[in-house]
Amino acid sequence: MSALIWAVAAVVTDQAGRVLLCRRSGGGRRWALPGGRLRRDESPLPAAAREIRAETGWQVELVDLVGLYRLGDPGTSPPPPGRCGPPPDVLVHVFRARARGDGPAGTPVGGCQLGWHPPDALPETLTPITRAALADALAGRSGLLREAPPETVPTVQDGAAGSIGGGGAPPGQRTADPFGTGQGPRLIGGVSEGR
Repeated sequence: MSALIWAVAAVVTDQAGRVLLCRRSGGGRRWALPGGRLRRDESPLPAAAREIRAETGWQVELVDLVGLYRLGDPGTSPPPPGRCGPPPDVLVHVFRARARGDGPAGTPVGGCQLGWHPPDALPETLTPITRAALADALAGRSGLLREAPPETVPTVQDGAAGSIGGGGAPPGQRTADPFGTGQGPRLIGGVSEGR
């Protein structure tokens, strides 16, 4: 049995409607939502505000919960009640948030290249949870429960970049499959249309 990892992230927008994304130096240089892990005995709301401020320097106003996204192996059935699935088993609370002020309120911790992106010009290299959460948030959805496959890990095969776990669109193309599974998103719970 693995330990369930609880994490938080947010789809942060500014007054122009752009989305704040972070690209870390590792992990295939893919763009992700700002966020991080919960501390012991910390609830998701203060954890999200704290993690986003630490990672980006921006203070944010959390608006609502886009959804809960479980990162795990889609080929396995959900774990029994009270148990965790096989590694990685991560549950991410993704919030919708607005940036406060005209600039960062503090200095972010290192290791994250920040970028503001218009919703119609998002980077191609997004993590599976980021791709799904952005699609849901930008469509105004909230209260979702979704599963995503484990993140693909870049590898070199015959001198070309490949991925373990497959999926995704060829370079320069978008995919309608936010998880890169060839099956589309797997909805666990109901959808309520939001704002």
